[in-house]
Amino acid sequence: MKRYIFGGNLDDVIKKNIDVVVIGSGAAGLYAALNLDSHINCVVLNKAGAQNSNSMYAQGGIATVIQPNKNDDPEQHHADTLVAGAGLCDEDAVRVLVEEAWSNIEQLINMGVPFDTNNGDLLLTREGGHGKNRILHSGGDATGFHLTQRLYEVAKQRANIKIIDDMFLADIITDENGVAGVLAIDDKNKSHLFSSTHVIIASGGVGHVFENSTNAICATGDGIAAASRAGAELKDMEFVQFHPTALIYPNEDGRFFLISEALRGEGAILRNDLGEAFMQGVHPLADLAPRDIVARAIVTEMERRNITHVYLDITSLPQSFLEKRFPTIYRECMQHGIDISKDFIPVMPVQHYFMGGINTDLDGKTNITGLYACGEAARTGVHGANRLASNSLLECLVFGRRSAKYINGSDLNSPNINFETTSNEKDAEVDYKAYSDEIREIMTQKCGIIRNGNDLLQAQSKIGEMLKHIESNKLKTAEGLETYNQAQVALEILKASITRKKSVGAHYRSDDKTTGDKKNA
Repeated sequence: MKRYIFGGNLDDVIKKNIDVVVIGSGAAGLYAALNLDSHINCVVLNKAGAQNSNSMYAQGGIATVIQPNKNDDPEQHHADTLVAGAGLCDEDAVRVLVEEAWSNIEQLINMGVPFDTNNGDLLLTREGGHGKNRILHSGGDATGFHLTQRLYEVAKQRANIKIIDDMFLADIITDENGVAGVLAIDDKNKSHLFSSTHVIIASGGVGHVFENSTNAICATGDGIAAASRAGAELKDMEFVQFHPTALIYPNEDGRFFLISEALRGEGAILRNDLGEAFMQGVHPLADLAPRDIVARAIVTEMERRNITHVYLDITSLPQSFLEKRFPTIYRECMQHGIDISKDFIPVMPVQHYFMGGINTDLDGKTNITGLYACGEAARTGVHGANRLASNSLLECLVFGRRSAKYINGSDLNSPNINFETTSNEKDAEVDYKAYSDEIREIMTQKCGIIRNGNDLLQAQSKIGEMLKHIESNKLKTAEGLETYNQAQVALEILKASITRKKSVGAHYRSDDKTTGDKKNA
Protein backbone atom coordinates (compact mmCIF):
# COMPACT_ATOMS: atom_id res chain seq x y z
CA MET A 1 0.00 0.00 0.00
CA LYS A 2 1.33 3.41 -0.98
CA ARG A 3 1.72 6.12 1.67
CA TYR A 4 0.35 8.88 -0.58
CA ILE A 5 -1.80 8.03 -3.58
CA PHE A 6 -2.44 11.38 -5.25
CA GLY A 7 -0.56 11.61 -8.54
CA GLY A 8 -1.97 14.82 -9.95
CA ASN A 9 -0.48 18.24 -10.54
CA LEU A 10 0.63 20.13 -7.42
CA ASP A 11 2.24 23.06 -9.23
CA ASP A 12 -0.73 25.31 -8.65
CA VAL A 13 -1.88 23.85 -5.34
CA ILE A 14 -4.07 26.21 -3.32
CA LYS A 15 -2.76 26.41 0.25
CA LYS A 16 -4.67 27.44 3.34
CA ASN A 17 -3.90 27.29 7.05
CA ILE A 18 -6.82 26.27 9.23
CA ASP A 19 -7.29 25.28 12.87
CA VAL A 20 -9.45 22.20 12.30
CA VAL A 21 -10.36 20.27 9.16
CA VAL A 22 -13.50 18.11 9.27
CA ILE A 23 -13.97 15.53 6.52
CA GLY A 24 -17.69 14.92 6.00
CA SER A 25 -20.85 16.97 6.48
CA GLY A 26 -23.18 14.35 7.93
CA ALA A 27 -24.41 14.37 11.51
CA ALA A 28 -21.01 13.55 13.05
CA GLY A 29 -19.03 16.12 11.09
CA LEU A 30 -21.48 18.98 11.45
CA TYR A 31 -22.13 18.34 15.13
CA ALA A 32 -18.40 18.13 15.87
CA ALA A 33 -17.86 21.46 14.09
CA LEU A 34 -20.71 23.05 16.03
CA ASN A 35 -19.16 21.99 19.34
CA LEU A 36 -15.81 23.64 18.62
CA ASP A 37 -15.17 26.88 20.46
CA SER A 38 -16.18 29.96 18.48
CA HIS A 39 -12.58 31.19 18.14
CA ILE A 40 -11.50 28.00 16.36
CA ASN A 41 -11.60 28.29 12.59
CA CYS A 42 -12.91 25.15 10.95
CA VAL A 43 -13.53 23.93 7.41
CA VAL A 44 -15.96 21.10 6.70
CA LEU A 45 -15.14 19.35 3.43
CA ASN A 46 -17.69 17.14 1.72
CA LYS A 47 -17.36 14.96 -1.32
CA ALA A 48 -20.75 15.23 -3.01
CA GLY A 49 -22.56 18.23 -1.56
CA ALA A 50 -23.69 18.96 1.98
CA GLN A 51 -27.05 17.29 1.42
CA ASN A 52 -25.55 13.93 0.49
CA SER A 53 -24.56 11.75 3.43
CA ASN A 54 -25.57 8.52 5.11
CA SER A 55 -26.97 10.54 8.00
CA MET A 56 -29.68 12.17 5.94
CA TYR A 57 -31.09 8.77 4.96
CA ALA A 58 -31.39 7.54 8.55
CA GLN A 59 -35.10 6.94 9.06
CA GLY A 60 -35.66 5.23 12.39
CA GLY A 61 -34.43 7.78 14.90
CA ILE A 62 -32.06 8.34 17.80
CA ALA A 63 -31.96 6.03 20.81
CA THR A 64 -31.99 7.79 24.16
CA VAL A 65 -33.43 7.50 27.64
CA ILE A 66 -35.38 10.66 28.31
CA GLN A 67 -34.61 12.15 31.71
CA PRO A 68 -36.20 11.96 34.22
CA ASN A 69 -37.70 8.56 33.46
CA LYS A 70 -39.59 6.07 35.61
CA ASN A 71 -39.87 3.36 32.96
CA ASP A 72 -36.39 3.24 31.48
CA ASP A 73 -32.82 4.04 32.45
CA PRO A 74 -29.35 4.14 30.83
CA GLU A 75 -28.51 0.78 32.44
CA GLN A 76 -31.19 -0.95 30.38
CA HIS A 77 -30.03 0.84 27.22
CA HIS A 78 -26.48 -0.24 28.09
CA ALA A 79 -27.57 -3.86 28.53
CA ASP A 80 -29.50 -3.94 25.24
CA THR A 81 -26.49 -2.52 23.39
CA LEU A 82 -24.17 -5.17 24.83
CA VAL A 83 -26.53 -7.98 23.85
CA ALA A 84 -26.78 -6.71 20.26
CA GLY A 85 -22.99 -6.37 20.10
CA ALA A 86 -22.61 -10.10 20.79
CA GLY A 87 -20.10 -9.64 23.60
CA LEU A 88 -17.62 -7.54 21.63
CA CYS A 89 -18.64 -4.03 22.68
CA ASP A 90 -16.27 -1.81 24.61
CA GLU A 91 -18.30 -1.45 27.82
CA ASP A 92 -16.71 1.89 28.75
CA ALA A 93 -17.63 3.32 25.35
CA VAL A 94 -21.20 2.03 25.68
CA ARG A 95 -21.41 3.59 29.14
CA VAL A 96 -20.36 6.95 27.71
CA LEU A 97 -22.87 6.56 24.87
CA VAL A 98 -25.91 5.90 27.02
CA GLU A 99 -25.06 8.26 29.87
CA GLU A 100 -24.34 11.25 27.61
CA ALA A 101 -27.26 10.56 25.26
CA TRP A 102 -29.82 12.82 26.89
CA SER A 103 -27.54 15.85 27.27
CA ASN A 104 -26.85 15.74 23.54
CA ILE A 105 -30.56 15.44 22.75
CA GLU A 106 -31.20 18.48 24.92
CA GLN A 107 -28.57 20.37 22.90
CA LEU A 108 -30.32 19.35 19.67
CA ILE A 109 -33.67 20.50 21.02
CA ASN A 110 -32.10 23.86 21.91
CA MET A 111 -30.74 24.06 18.35
CA GLY A 112 -34.26 23.59 17.01
CA VAL A 113 -34.15 20.00 15.74
CA PRO A 114 -37.89 19.22 15.25
CA PHE A 115 -38.46 15.97 17.11
CA ASP A 116 -41.97 14.53 16.88
CA THR A 117 -44.17 15.28 19.89
CA ASN A 118 -47.70 14.75 21.14
CA ASN A 119 -49.14 17.49 23.35
CA GLY A 120 -45.60 18.67 24.05
CA ASP A 121 -44.25 15.24 24.98
CA LEU A 122 -41.53 13.62 22.89
CA LEU A 123 -42.84 10.61 20.98
CA LEU A 124 -40.93 7.36 21.37
CA THR A 125 -40.95 4.13 19.41
CA ARG A 126 -39.18 0.79 19.67
CA GLU A 127 -36.88 -1.05 17.28
CA GLY A 128 -35.21 -4.44 17.16
CA GLY A 129 -33.07 -5.33 20.16
CA HIS A 130 -34.51 -2.62 22.43
CA GLY A 131 -36.39 -3.71 25.54
CA LYS A 132 -38.13 -0.35 25.85
CA ASN A 133 -39.61 2.37 23.67
CA ARG A 134 -36.68 4.80 23.57
CA ILE A 135 -36.33 5.89 19.92
CA LEU A 136 -36.91 9.58 19.22
CA HIS A 137 -37.90 10.44 15.67
CA SER A 138 -38.51 13.45 13.46
CA GLY A 139 -40.86 13.83 10.52
CA GLY A 140 -42.15 10.35 11.32
CA ASP A 141 -39.50 8.42 9.41
CA ALA A 142 -37.17 11.18 8.26
CA THR A 143 -35.07 11.71 11.39
CA GLY A 144 -31.70 11.84 9.66
CA PHE A 145 -32.89 14.33 7.08
CA HIS A 146 -34.34 16.76 9.63
CA LEU A 147 -31.35 16.37 11.94
CA THR A 148 -28.69 17.05 9.30
CA GLN A 149 -30.78 19.81 7.72
CA ARG A 150 -30.99 21.68 11.01
CA LEU A 151 -27.32 21.12 11.89
CA TYR A 152 -26.38 22.42 8.44
CA GLU A 153 -28.53 25.54 8.90
CA VAL A 154 -26.96 26.29 12.27
CA ALA A 155 -23.42 25.61 11.00
CA LYS A 156 -23.95 28.03 8.09
CA GLN A 157 -24.70 30.74 10.64
CA ARG A 158 -21.45 30.25 12.56
CA ALA A 159 -18.68 32.63 11.57
CA ASN A 160 -15.94 30.14 12.46
CA ILE A 161 -17.29 27.32 10.25
CA LYS A 162 -16.93 27.16 6.49
CA ILE A 163 -18.53 24.32 4.55
CA ILE A 164 -16.91 23.54 1.20
CA ASP A 165 -18.81 21.32 -1.23
CA ASP A 166 -17.44 18.89 -3.83
CA MET A 167 -14.03 18.51 -2.21
CA PHE A 168 -12.56 14.99 -2.38
CA LEU A 169 -10.10 13.90 0.31
CA ALA A 170 -6.99 12.50 -1.37
CA ASP A 171 -4.44 12.16 1.43
CA ILE A 172 -3.87 12.97 5.09
CA ILE A 173 -0.49 14.64 5.47
CA THR A 174 1.69 13.79 8.46
CA ASP A 175 5.10 14.84 9.77
CA GLU A 176 7.21 13.82 12.76
CA ASN A 177 4.71 15.47 15.12
CA GLY A 178 1.56 13.82 13.75
CA VAL A 179 -1.10 15.31 11.50
CA ALA A 180 -0.01 18.25 9.38
CA GLY A 181 -3.01 18.68 7.06
CA VAL A 182 -4.99 17.20 4.21
CA LEU A 183 -4.71 17.23 0.45
CA ALA A 184 -8.01 17.42 -1.43
CA ILE A 185 -9.14 17.99 -5.00
CA ASP A 186 -12.19 19.90 -6.10
CA ASP A 187 -14.68 19.12 -8.86
CA LYS A 188 -12.41 20.88 -11.39
CA ASN A 189 -9.40 18.74 -10.39
CA LYS A 190 -7.69 21.65 -8.65
CA SER A 191 -5.49 20.64 -5.72
CA HIS A 192 -6.03 22.13 -2.26
CA LEU A 193 -3.68 21.78 0.71
CA PHE A 194 -5.22 22.55 4.10
CA SER A 195 -2.47 22.84 6.70
CA SER A 196 -3.75 21.81 10.13
CA THR A 197 -2.68 19.88 13.20
CA HIS A 198 -6.26 18.72 13.90
CA VAL A 199 -8.24 16.63 11.40
CA ILE A 200 -11.57 14.94 12.17
CA ILE A 201 -12.58 12.09 9.87
CA ALA A 202 -16.39 11.92 9.73
CA SER A 203 -16.67 10.65 6.18
CA GLY A 204 -19.21 7.89 6.76
CA GLY A 205 -19.21 4.24 5.84
CA VAL A 206 -18.35 1.78 3.11
CA GLY A 207 -21.70 0.94 1.52
CA HIS A 208 -20.56 1.25 -2.07
CA VAL A 209 -17.77 -1.21 -1.58
CA PHE A 210 -20.75 -3.57 -2.00
CA GLU A 211 -23.16 -3.95 -4.88
CA ASN A 212 -26.44 -3.33 -3.03
CA SER A 213 -26.62 -0.74 -0.26
CA THR A 214 -28.87 1.81 1.41
CA ASN A 215 -25.89 4.17 1.69
CA ALA A 216 -25.41 7.47 -0.05
CA ILE A 217 -23.60 6.95 -3.36
CA CYS A 218 -20.53 8.74 -1.97
CA ALA A 219 -19.94 6.15 0.82
CA THR A 220 -16.81 4.42 -0.44
CA GLY A 221 -14.65 4.45 2.68
CA ASP A 222 -12.41 7.32 1.57
CA GLY A 223 -11.70 8.67 5.05
CA ILE A 224 -11.00 5.20 6.42
CA ALA A 225 -8.61 4.45 3.54
CA ALA A 226 -6.74 7.76 3.84
CA ALA A 227 -6.41 7.35 7.61
CA SER A 228 -5.04 3.84 7.16
CA ARG A 229 -2.43 5.06 4.67
CA ALA A 230 -1.40 7.66 7.24
CA GLY A 231 -0.83 4.89 9.79
CA ALA A 232 -4.10 4.91 11.70
CA GLU A 233 -5.16 1.62 13.28
CA LEU A 234 -8.28 -0.02 11.83
CA LYS A 235 -10.36 -2.43 13.89
CA ASP A 236 -13.45 -4.65 13.57
CA MET A 237 -13.37 -4.35 9.79
CA GLU A 238 -15.17 -7.69 9.38
CA PHE A 239 -18.38 -6.40 10.94
CA VAL A 240 -20.59 -5.17 8.11
CA GLN A 241 -24.28 -4.87 8.89
CA PHE A 242 -26.84 -5.85 6.29
CA HIS A 243 -30.26 -4.35 6.90
CA PRO A 244 -32.96 -7.01 6.57
CA THR A 245 -35.55 -4.85 4.84
CA ALA A 246 -34.75 -2.68 1.85
CA LEU A 247 -37.31 -2.03 -0.87
CA ILE A 248 -36.34 -4.24 -3.81
CA TYR A 249 -36.33 -1.34 -6.32
CA PRO A 250 -33.05 0.71 -6.38
CA ASN A 251 -33.04 4.32 -7.58
CA GLU A 252 -31.17 5.62 -10.63
CA ASP A 253 -27.91 5.76 -8.64
CA GLY A 254 -28.30 2.17 -7.52
CA ARG A 255 -29.10 3.12 -3.90
CA PHE A 256 -31.71 0.97 -2.20
CA PHE A 257 -34.47 2.62 -0.18
CA LEU A 258 -34.55 1.53 3.45
CA ILE A 259 -37.76 0.21 4.94
CA SER A 260 -37.13 1.20 8.54
CA GLU A 261 -37.02 -1.30 11.36
CA ALA A 262 -39.45 1.03 13.07
CA LEU A 263 -42.22 -0.61 11.03
CA ARG A 264 -41.51 -3.84 12.85
CA GLY A 265 -41.40 -1.81 16.05
CA GLU A 266 -44.99 -0.80 15.27
CA GLY A 267 -46.02 -4.40 14.59
CA ALA A 268 -45.01 -5.25 11.01
CA ILE A 269 -44.46 -8.94 10.30
CA LEU A 270 -42.08 -10.60 7.85
CA ARG A 271 -43.77 -13.11 5.54
CA ASN A 272 -42.69 -15.38 2.71
CA ASP A 273 -44.38 -15.73 -0.69
CA LEU A 274 -47.06 -17.95 0.87
CA GLY A 275 -47.87 -15.30 3.46
CA GLU A 276 -46.30 -17.35 6.24
CA ALA A 277 -44.73 -15.49 9.19
CA PHE A 278 -41.31 -17.17 9.35
CA MET A 279 -39.51 -15.35 12.21
CA GLN A 280 -41.46 -17.10 14.95
CA GLY A 281 -39.22 -19.76 16.44
CA VAL A 282 -36.05 -18.26 14.96
CA HIS A 283 -35.46 -15.94 17.94
CA PRO A 284 -37.38 -15.03 21.13
CA LEU A 285 -37.93 -11.49 19.77
CA ALA A 286 -39.19 -12.88 16.44
CA ASP A 287 -39.45 -9.97 13.95
CA LEU A 288 -37.65 -7.66 16.39
CA ALA A 289 -34.57 -9.86 16.69
CA PRO A 290 -31.15 -8.24 16.10
CA ARG A 291 -30.54 -7.35 12.47
CA ASP A 292 -27.93 -9.98 11.70
CA ILE A 293 -30.27 -12.75 12.79
CA VAL A 294 -33.20 -11.34 10.83
CA ALA A 295 -31.06 -10.85 7.70
CA ARG A 296 -29.79 -14.44 7.80
CA ALA A 297 -33.29 -15.76 8.44
CA ILE A 298 -34.52 -13.93 5.34
CA VAL A 299 -31.67 -15.33 3.22
CA THR A 300 -32.44 -18.81 4.52
CA GLU A 301 -36.13 -18.38 3.72
CA MET A 302 -35.36 -17.08 0.23
CA GLU A 303 -33.21 -20.12 -0.45
CA ARG A 304 -35.77 -22.52 1.03
CA ARG A 305 -38.60 -21.08 -1.05
CA ASN A 306 -36.42 -20.27 -4.11
CA ILE A 307 -37.60 -16.65 -4.11
CA THR A 308 -35.76 -13.36 -4.71
CA HIS A 309 -37.33 -11.45 -1.80
CA VAL A 310 -39.74 -11.65 1.11
CA TYR A 311 -42.49 -9.33 2.30
CA LEU A 312 -43.13 -6.97 5.18
CA ASP A 313 -46.75 -6.81 6.33
CA ILE A 314 -47.96 -3.66 8.12
CA THR A 315 -51.55 -3.93 6.83
CA SER A 316 -52.86 -4.36 10.38
CA LEU A 317 -52.54 -0.60 10.88
CA PRO A 318 -54.86 2.01 9.31
CA GLN A 319 -53.81 4.18 6.38
CA SER A 320 -54.24 7.39 8.40
CA PHE A 321 -51.69 6.21 10.99
CA LEU A 322 -49.20 4.94 8.41
CA GLU A 323 -49.30 8.14 6.35
CA LYS A 324 -48.55 10.20 9.46
CA ARG A 325 -46.06 7.89 11.19
CA PHE A 326 -44.15 6.79 8.05
CA PRO A 327 -44.75 9.51 5.44
CA THR A 328 -41.45 8.96 3.58
CA ILE A 329 -41.91 5.20 3.33
CA TYR A 330 -45.58 5.58 2.45
CA ARG A 331 -44.80 7.97 -0.43
CA GLU A 332 -41.88 5.93 -1.75
CA CYS A 333 -43.91 2.71 -1.81
CA MET A 334 -46.87 4.44 -3.47
CA GLN A 335 -44.54 5.53 -6.27
CA HIS A 336 -44.04 1.82 -6.96
CA GLY A 337 -47.76 1.07 -6.76
CA ILE A 338 -47.58 -0.35 -3.23
CA ASP A 339 -50.21 0.86 -0.75
CA ILE A 340 -48.63 -0.31 2.51
CA SER A 341 -52.00 -0.16 4.30
CA LYS A 342 -53.28 -2.84 1.91
CA ASP A 343 -50.24 -4.44 0.22
CA PHE A 344 -47.25 -6.35 1.51
CA ILE A 345 -43.94 -4.54 0.93
CA PRO A 346 -41.36 -6.55 -1.12
CA VAL A 347 -38.04 -6.40 0.72
CA MET A 348 -34.60 -7.98 0.77
CA PRO A 349 -31.40 -7.57 2.83
CA VAL A 350 -28.74 -5.14 1.56
CA GLN A 351 -25.59 -3.61 3.03
CA HIS A 352 -26.51 -0.87 5.47
CA TYR A 353 -23.96 -0.02 8.15
CA PHE A 354 -20.33 -0.50 9.10
CA MET A 355 -19.41 -1.30 12.71
CA GLY A 356 -15.65 -1.24 12.11
CA GLY A 357 -13.39 1.57 11.02
CA ILE A 358 -10.72 3.86 12.42
CA ASN A 359 -9.99 2.83 15.99
CA THR A 360 -10.50 5.63 18.51
CA ASP A 361 -10.52 6.21 22.24
CA LEU A 362 -13.39 7.81 24.19
CA ASP A 363 -12.44 11.28 22.90
CA GLY A 364 -12.33 10.28 19.25
CA LYS A 365 -8.52 10.24 19.22
CA THR A 366 -6.66 7.79 16.99
CA ASN A 367 -3.11 6.48 17.42
CA ILE A 368 -1.90 9.44 15.31
CA THR A 369 -1.52 12.75 17.13
CA GLY A 370 -4.05 15.24 15.82
CA LEU A 371 -6.19 12.71 13.92
CA TYR A 372 -9.71 12.06 15.19
CA ALA A 373 -12.64 10.06 13.90
CA CYS A 374 -16.34 9.97 14.71
CA GLY A 375 -19.54 8.62 13.23
CA GLU A 376 -19.62 5.61 10.94
CA ALA A 377 -15.99 6.03 9.89
CA ALA A 378 -14.90 5.46 13.48
CA ARG A 379 -14.65 2.28 15.49
CA THR A 380 -15.50 3.63 18.94
CA GLY A 381 -16.35 0.21 20.33
CA VAL A 382 -20.01 0.91 21.05
CA HIS A 383 -21.39 -1.46 18.40
CA GLY A 384 -19.27 -4.57 18.88
CA ALA A 385 -20.17 -7.24 16.36
CA ASN A 386 -23.60 -5.83 15.55
CA ARG A 387 -25.09 -2.35 15.96
CA LEU A 388 -28.21 -1.88 18.05
CA ALA A 389 -30.88 0.00 16.08
CA SER A 390 -30.77 3.82 16.29
CA ASN A 391 -27.47 3.89 18.18
CA SER A 392 -25.72 5.18 15.05
CA LEU A 393 -26.93 8.78 15.05
CA LEU A 394 -26.43 8.81 18.81
CA GLU A 395 -22.82 7.71 18.34
CA CYS A 396 -22.34 10.57 15.85
CA LEU A 397 -23.52 13.05 18.46
CA VAL A 398 -21.79 11.74 21.57
CA PHE A 399 -18.37 11.16 20.06
CA GLY A 400 -18.56 14.09 17.65
CA ARG A 401 -18.99 16.38 20.63
CA ARG A 402 -16.28 14.58 22.60
CA SER A 403 -13.79 15.03 19.74
CA ALA A 404 -14.59 18.73 19.58
CA LYS A 405 -14.30 19.20 23.36
CA TYR A 406 -10.88 17.54 23.35
CA ILE A 407 -9.70 19.82 20.55
CA ASN A 408 -11.06 22.84 22.43
CA GLY A 409 -8.51 22.12 25.16
CA SER A 410 -5.61 21.49 22.80
CA ASP A 411 -2.95 23.71 21.23
CA LEU A 412 -3.84 25.03 17.79
CA ASN A 413 -0.64 25.21 15.77
CA SER A 414 -0.69 25.51 12.00
CA PRO A 415 2.27 23.71 10.45
CA ASN A 416 4.11 25.12 7.48
CA ILE A 417 4.33 22.07 5.24
CA ASN A 418 5.55 21.29 1.77
CA PHE A 419 3.95 18.22 0.29
CA GLU A 420 5.29 16.55 -2.82
CA THR A 421 4.30 13.44 -4.71
CA THR A 422 7.06 11.57 -6.47
CA SER A 423 6.29 8.42 -8.39
CA ASN A 424 6.99 6.43 -11.50
CA GLU A 425 3.44 5.40 -12.26
CA LYS A 426 2.07 5.23 -15.77
CA ASP A 427 -0.11 8.02 -17.06
CA ALA A 428 -2.66 5.87 -18.87
CA GLU A 429 -6.39 5.83 -19.52
CA VAL A 430 -8.05 3.44 -17.07
CA ASP A 431 -11.64 2.25 -16.89
CA TYR A 432 -12.09 2.87 -13.18
CA LYS A 433 -15.82 2.21 -13.32
CA ALA A 434 -15.17 -1.34 -14.51
CA TYR A 435 -12.77 -1.89 -11.61
CA SER A 436 -15.27 -0.41 -9.16
CA ASP A 437 -18.14 -2.54 -10.44
CA GLU A 438 -16.03 -5.69 -10.21
CA ILE A 439 -14.92 -4.92 -6.65
CA ARG A 440 -18.51 -4.40 -5.56
CA GLU A 441 -19.69 -7.58 -7.28
CA ILE A 442 -16.93 -9.67 -5.70
CA MET A 443 -17.56 -8.27 -2.22
CA THR A 444 -21.29 -8.95 -2.50
CA GLN A 445 -20.82 -12.51 -3.70
CA LYS A 446 -17.86 -13.48 -1.50
CA CYS A 447 -18.12 -11.31 1.63
CA GLY A 448 -21.83 -10.78 2.19
CA ILE A 449 -24.31 -11.96 4.80
CA ILE A 450 -23.01 -15.55 4.79
CA ARG A 451 -19.28 -16.10 4.25
CA ASN A 452 -16.78 -18.94 4.03
CA GLY A 453 -13.01 -19.17 3.99
CA ASN A 454 -12.57 -20.24 0.37
CA ASP A 455 -14.71 -17.42 -0.98
CA LEU A 456 -12.90 -14.87 1.19
CA LEU A 457 -9.48 -16.02 0.01
CA GLN A 458 -10.57 -15.93 -3.64
CA ALA A 459 -11.89 -12.40 -3.20
CA GLN A 460 -8.69 -11.29 -1.47
CA SER A 461 -6.58 -12.60 -4.35
CA LYS A 462 -8.70 -10.99 -7.07
CA ILE A 463 -9.04 -7.59 -5.43
CA GLY A 464 -5.37 -7.61 -4.43
CA GLU A 465 -4.42 -7.96 -8.07
CA MET A 466 -6.79 -5.14 -9.01
CA LEU A 467 -5.24 -2.85 -6.38
CA LYS A 468 -1.79 -3.45 -7.88
CA HIS A 469 -3.06 -2.56 -11.34
CA ILE A 470 -4.83 0.55 -10.11
CA GLU A 471 -1.86 1.91 -8.16
CA SER A 472 0.49 1.35 -11.09
CA ASN A 473 -1.22 4.33 -12.74
CA LYS A 474 -1.19 7.98 -11.74
CA LEU A 475 -4.29 8.72 -9.70
CA LYS A 476 -5.19 12.25 -10.68
CA THR A 477 -8.97 12.31 -10.47
CA ALA A 478 -11.61 11.66 -7.83
CA GLU A 479 -12.80 8.61 -9.78
CA GLY A 480 -9.36 6.99 -9.72
CA LEU A 481 -8.77 7.84 -6.07
CA GLU A 482 -12.20 6.55 -5.09
CA THR A 483 -11.66 3.23 -6.86
CA TYR A 484 -8.31 2.80 -5.14
CA ASN A 485 -10.03 3.46 -1.80
CA GLN A 486 -12.72 0.89 -2.57
CA ALA A 487 -10.08 -1.75 -3.28
CA GLN A 488 -8.07 -0.83 -0.21
CA VAL A 489 -11.06 -0.93 2.15
CA ALA A 490 -12.36 -4.14 0.56
CA LEU A 491 -9.03 -5.83 1.26
CA GLU A 492 -9.10 -4.67 4.89
CA ILE A 493 -12.60 -6.12 5.30
CA LEU A 494 -11.52 -9.38 3.67
CA LYS A 495 -8.35 -9.66 5.76
CA ALA A 496 -10.32 -9.23 8.99
CA SER A 497 -13.02 -11.65 7.81
CA ILE A 498 -10.42 -14.29 6.98
CA THR A 499 -8.70 -13.84 10.33
CA ARG A 500 -11.90 -14.27 12.37
CA LYS A 501 -12.70 -17.94 11.88
CA LYS A 502 -15.73 -18.07 14.17
CA SER A 503 -19.18 -16.62 13.56
CA VAL A 504 -20.19 -13.72 15.76
CA GLY A 505 -22.74 -10.96 15.25
CA ALA A 506 -22.83 -9.66 11.69
CA HIS A 507 -19.82 -11.81 10.74
CA TYR A 508 -21.23 -15.24 9.88
CA ARG A 509 -18.99 -18.02 8.62
CA SER A 510 -20.84 -21.02 7.19
CA ASP A 511 -17.63 -23.03 7.61
CA ASP A 512 -17.54 -22.41 11.36
CA LYS A 513 -18.21 -25.83 12.87
CA THR A 514 -17.80 -24.76 16.50
CA THR A 515 -21.20 -23.25 17.14
CA GLY A 516 -24.25 -25.36 17.84
CA ASP A 517 -27.09 -22.97 17.10
CA LYS A 518 -26.16 -21.45 13.74
CA LYS A 519 -29.23 -19.23 13.69
CA ASN A 520 -28.03 -17.28 16.69
CA ALA A 521 -24.29 -17.35 16.06
